[in-house]
Amino acid sequence: MSNSIAEHQAFGIKELLRNYSAEVTSGDRKSIDAAGTMMQPGAEVFIASLPSDTGDKQVLAAAQLKRAGLTPVPHIVARNIKSLADLDQLLGRLVNEAGIDRALVLAGDRDQPAGEFSSSLQLLETGLIGKHGIRKVALSWYPEGHPRIPAADLVAARAAKLATAAKAGLDVTLVSQFCFESAPIVATARQIRAEGVTVPLRVGVAGPASRTSLLKYAMMCGVGASIRALKERPAARGMLAGDTPEDLLAELAAARSAEPALGIQGIHFFTFASLAATAKFVEEQRQSGAHV
Repeated sequence: MSNSIAEHQAFGIKELLRNYSAEVTSGDRKSIDAAGTMMQPGAEVFIASLPSDTGDKQVLAAAQLKRAGLTPVPHIVARNIKSLADLDQLLGRLVNEAGIDRALVLAGDRDQPAGEFSSSLQLLETGLIGKHGIRKVALSWYPEGHPRIPAADLVAARAAKLATAAKAGLDVTLVSQFCFESAPIVATARQIRAEGVTVPLRVGVAGPASRTSLLKYAMMCGVGASIRALKERPAARGMLAGDTPEDLLAELAAARSAEPALGIQGIHFFTFASLAATAKFVEEQRQSGAHV
């Protein structure tokens, strides 16, 4: 690769990572602490809500991130919420005690809902998100499809959620499940644009981790054919630091440059209980393009 091509690639990655977001769980104190010292002021940190999590844990995590000068984005998971009153209380506490102004609204993967909600559309339809002053929401998209939901149903649900959010005056960003190769990401982004969807897209990427961990989480999250791309990576890459996503980021940066209409806003990292490794990796990528 010539110096000019390498420099162009480094610059593309740097631009793609300019406003990256990252994801932690509410109980991962080490990663929450690291976010406060290693991420840029104002950066979005998503707080996953596991079925065993309590509202208290989410609120405490969001409040700590807010105090650290970051922007907490709690997951509001339909299948984890027992009632309309519980949703109202959770949103109120997140706003009043942690100062949130945005959230990721999800259905959740548990087989049996904890209460009366089973979809993210139902949460949007309550009107409680806007009632509490939350004006920005993230919704999910799946580059490789969803293991339990037919493709046509995903398209219909996306249209319904976007229409409901627009009616409520909510500012929406679509955030994807992570994937290990660019082709399905770009293809699905094109499909979303062909549907007439104009909201920004943020692409989910797996942060640095051991190959064993990546395969484990990929299977848990229903990531499909792109697992092949992970298995085929050279074994020597990143043996000490774990597998890292430079190649995927380079391909996404190239696609973003070639097709601005894709509307790829940036990258959302799944950190797998090691936000520090992700933040360190991002800084290294930024420094590699600093001379351009």
